[in-house]
Amino acid sequence: MKADLIVGIQWGDEGKGKIVDMLAQNYDMVCRSQGGHNAGHTIWVDGVKYALHLIPSGVLNPQAINVIGNGVVLSPESIIKEMSQFEKLEGRLFISDKAHLNLPYHALIDQAKEKLKGDKAIGTTGKGIGPAYSDKINRIGHRVGELLNPAKLADKILEYFEQNRAIFDVLDIATPNKEDLLVELNGYNEKLAGHITNTTNMIWSALDENKKVLLEGAQGTMLDIDHGTYPYVTSSSTVSAGACTGLGLNPKDIGVVTGITKAYCTRVGNGPFPTEDFGKDGDTMADVGKEFGTTTGRKRRCGWFDAVAVKHASRLNGCDQLALMKLDVLDGFEKIKVCVAYEIDGQKVDYVPSDLDDAKPIYEEIDGWDSVVGVREYNKLPQNAIKYIERIEEVTSTKVGIVSTSPERDDTIIRG
Repeated sequence: MKADLIVGIQWGDEGKGKIVDMLAQNYDMVCRSQGGHNAGHTIWVDGVKYALHLIPSGVLNPQAINVIGNGVVLSPESIIKEMSQFEKLEGRLFISDKAHLNLPYHALIDQAKEKLKGDKAIGTTGKGIGPAYSDKINRIGHRVGELLNPAKLADKILEYFEQNRAIFDVLDIATPNKEDLLVELNGYNEKLAGHITNTTNMIWSALDENKKVLLEGAQGTMLDIDHGTYPYVTSSSTVSAGACTGLGLNPKDIGVVTGITKAYCTRVGNGPFPTEDFGKDGDTMADVGKEFGTTTGRKRRCGWFDAVAVKHASRLNGCDQLALMKLDVLDGFEKIKVCVAYEIDGQKVDYVPSDLDDAKPIYEEIDGWDSVVGVREYNKLPQNAIKYIERIEEVTSTKVGIVSTSPERDDTIIRG
C-alpha cells in the first residue's frame, strides 16, 4: 500500500485542514511531516470550528491514528494545550521521538531577532520555528525523546545556555532557573511520555499491513525553504519530497498527490506577491473569506489566482489533482481575474523565476457568477464557475478533482 499526500500549493492557508479532515474519514492513519505550531488548520464540522496547529487533521476521525513525524518541531506547551480539546487521545496520537523540541526560549530568540531586523523583518509568526530548526541543523537541538529523562534534558539545556551566554545576553534572554526548568520539563513528561515513540516504524508497519495512510504538511509550496520566495519563507521543506524526509518514507511509498489551492490567493507576512489586490476586491476577499491567520490572527494579504505559480508548484510536487478551495468567496464578483503569465523587464514570462520581486501579473478576465454555496455536484455549478475551473485546469496542466463550495465538510464536490 502507498501513502497518499496532501500538499499546499500557494503560500499556505489554502484549506488543507478541511480536505484532510474530509479525506481522513476513509484513512487508518494521518501523519504530519513538518512545520510547527506556526501552522493553522481550521476545520468546520456541523457549525463547530476546530483550530489545529500540531495535531494532524485526522483527529476528528475517532478511528484514525494520528502521527506527528520527525520533521516537525514540537512545542510541548502548545501540543498539550491543543490536546485538551479532545478526549481519549491515548492510542490515537503518537509523536516521533526524533522530532525536535521547540522550547519557550526559541520563541524569545525569534521575536528578538525579528525586532532587530526592523523594516527588513521576514514577518515570522514569532513562535520559535526558525530558531528551533536552526538548532537542529547546527546539531545543538533537543529531541522529543529526551523528554523521557527530564533531569538529563534540563542539564543539557542549561549547558546550551552557558555555551551561548553572549548571544542570550545581547538578546536580553535570561538563563532559566534549574528548579523551575525541571518543573516545566516534568510537566511535559507527564502529559506527553505515553505518546512518544518511533513513528517511522509505525508508518512502515501500517503500509506493510495495507493500511490506508494519509500524509499532510504545513504552510505551502511557495514558502518552501529551497523553492519558495526566499528569504520570505518558512524553515522547512513544505513540498511533497519533504514529506518523505519528515516521516521516514521513500519516494516509492507515495501514492496520490493532491495539491490544495484557494480559488484566489493569500499570503501572510512579508515577501513578493505578484497578484495581490490592494483595492476593494482584495478587501472583499479578506472579509468574505475571513482571511485572518489561525495562528496569529493577522489579516492575510489577498489577490487573484496565480495560475503560473500553481502550475510550477503542481509540477514540483507531482500533483495528480488539485483541490480548489473557497470557490464561494468569489460569489458576486462581476469579473474574476486569473494570472496566466508575468511581465518582467518588459518580457512575458510563463514560469516562476527565482526572484518574483519585479514580476507583474498578466491577467485574463472571466465573467463572475451569483453563488456556488452548498453546491455538491459539478454540473450544478453556475456555467461561469465551470468555465473558471476549466481555465485553471488548462493553464496549470492539472485536473481540478475536488471543489469546495463552503467551509462545511460536506459542501465539497468530488469529480470522477
